[in-house]
Amino acid sequence: MFGIQNENIVKIRREIHEYPELDFEMEKTLAVVKRELDKIGLAYTEEYGQGSLVAYINPEKDNFTIALRADMDALRIHELTDVPFRSKVDGKMHACGHDAHTAILIETARVLKSMENDINCRVKLLFQPSEEGMKSGAMMMVENGVLDDVDIIAGLHISNNMDSGLLGVCPGERSASSRHFTIEIEGKQAHAAAPHKGIDALAIAVRLYEAIQLIVTREVSPLERYLCQVGKLEAGTSQNVVAGSAKMVGTIRAYKVEISNYIWGRIEQIAQSLAAETGAKITTHGPLKSLCVYNNPYLSEVLKASMAKVIGAENVKDVKPTMGSEDFSRFSEKVPAVFFTIGTRDEATGCTTPAHNERFKMDDAKLENGAATFVQFVLDNQNGVDMQKVKDSEDR
Repeated sequence: MFGIQNENIVKIRREIHEYPELDFEMEKTLAVVKRELDKIGLAYTEEYGQGSLVAYINPEKDNFTIALRADMDALRIHELTDVPFRSKVDGKMHACGHDAHTAILIETARVLKSMENDINCRVKLLFQPSEEGMKSGAMMMVENGVLDDVDIIAGLHISNNMDSGLLGVCPGERSASSRHFTIEIEGKQAHAAAPHKGIDALAIAVRLYEAIQLIVTREVSPLERYLCQVGKLEAGTSQNVVAGSAKMVGTIRAYKVEISNYIWGRIEQIAQSLAAETGAKITTHGPLKSLCVYNNPYLSEVLKASMAKVIGAENVKDVKPTMGSEDFSRFSEKVPAVFFTIGTRDEATGCTTPAHNERFKMDDAKLENGAATFVQFVLDNQNGVDMQKVKDSEDR
């Protein structure tokens, strides 16, 4: 469909996969994106912040603007798959599919450029850094004005929870807000034989960890959708030394920002109480990174219609909300948005492991469906959408 070449998507995706990059440091990845956009003859800019790139279809048209987004960054994971294009960078891996997202948007750009004269709107192609990082690349781009001329936006994400060849969307609230936090405890080292002369940062960290469990199980209604996970705790230097410092990092996920604010506020209160009690210095840092991704219900139905044209209505599925987070929410907070899922699960080839895992693999045989959906969505909405229906459909 539309002359989309899945082999192009796969080739680019696998090239990016070999050299994963983190956060805002996108030098190699952007080099690939620029190379491919230069082949297409597409204008682009890096004015929206470090590691980002935005390309344009019909930049001169201002009647209606559709944005399409792909994230580009990888994870701090050492890859243990057996694929021939596995990561060549120790400790870094594309374990969440952002390599595929980037390749899909590049192929979308190629196809849209080929029909540019027949498209009656502007299209902005957003290549975004740092979706996984502590600081949101989407927020950076929004703060730098990337949505100032955008009317609606669409994005996608691969999923090994859905069979390859299928597409899906979740109208309304799709995924949770995200707050990544860091807590640093500065105690006082001492010989293990004289613990009374020290301030045990590890013991304090354990007490704080236990207090966090009580917050999430006893202070917040179990009917709310939320979680608080401490994913890493490191402390001390030796078996016979009282730990002089400790550091814990974690994440808070919640559909309601006020729930996230409450949990984080209680953690800060308890941390400072422990500091006063023990004499340790405790520093907390936990900014809200992502909000709840909200798929405009009307645009979700519009997108489903586009998907049905691409793969047939029987292959378009309803997706359930998830506790995962996505900083695409920083876009959906500002303009009407829709974020869809493309299936990459294939049991025959072992592509069943969920994302954020060192053995994650995806089936890339049907990634073309993502590009075709993007293109069809643009064609179906090039003359604008009924913004009153967009507004009336919102239930938040």
